[in-house]
Amino acid sequence: MKARSDELQIFVCVIECGSISAAAEQVGQTPSAVSRTLSKLEAKLDTTLINRTTRRMDLTEEGKYFFEQAKLILDQMEQLEERLSSRQQTPSGRLRINAASPFMLHAIVPHIDEFRGLYPDIQLELNSNDLIIDLLEQSTDVAIRIGTLADSTLHARSLGCSPLLIVASPAYLKKHGAPRQVADLSEHTLLGFTQNEGLNQWPLRYVHGDRWPITPAISASSGETVRHLALEGQGIACLSHFMTIDDIRAGRLKVLLGEFNSGYRQPINAVYYRNSQLALRIQCFLDFIQGKLAAYASADFKG
Repeated sequence: MKARSDELQIFVCVIECGSISAAAEQVGQTPSAVSRTLSKLEAKLDTTLINRTTRRMDLTEEGKYFFEQAKLILDQMEQLEERLSSRQQTPSGRLRINAASPFMLHAIVPHIDEFRGLYPDIQLELNSNDLIIDLLEQSTDVAIRIGTLADSTLHARSLGCSPLLIVASPAYLKKHGAPRQVADLSEHTLLGFTQNEGLNQWPLRYVHGDRWPITPAISASSGETVRHLALEGQGIACLSHFMTIDDIRAGRLKVLLGEFNSGYRQPINAVYYRNSQLALRIQCFLDFIQGKLAAYASADFKG
């Protein structure tokens, strides 16, 4: 059996206090309990640490050596606890974030400079993946997922939501005209997704509901690819507000059929493992990015 830290603390306390009774008062135990702890410690070590009589205590040579080493160990433990406490108060360490490419490029990367200014002791590792990943396998602290979450053993935190907007470039609209009614989309080139069929259900109100199913003329696995196709005038797309807001403001994309938009907003969640208290560096990032995403919940659907 190995000595425990509480046994080391009692042993050191006895030596520093000069008696078992004084140490017992210091640690809030009875003298007999302290004496039993010392005897148990000596039995574990198979050596005598203290020569005790009714009048005095003397450390043996082994006891003197053990006392110095025990004090060193306890001091190191205290320093470690102080450092951990300091790390909890000052966010630091490596933070590994995973997100789909569009979210990484449009909702995280533009704010990195500000985040680094606030938390210079956090080392960021940014990884992009348009598929659902295993956090442990990919050594990821937190992953950002867009859309409704499937049942999971992971912890999730809502970061907000983002509207889906129907958009096209001025060049496409100049050549093909703009749809005036939802049904007019059947006369246009539509851009969609290959791997998530739910993204090919556009949030548009019509006679049969508020999700208009499309058959894409061009499909892609990444939202960023669909965005670039739209910018190049290849067709009409349905994309998240967070990845098109700058294009819309700059006039590179125009919002279409705003009066028919059902108002559906994609949930944005952070998922992570949590066995105990969430690390402060993760909390700080989630609070920061949630604030940045707040603007996406109030998009103007009218274009």
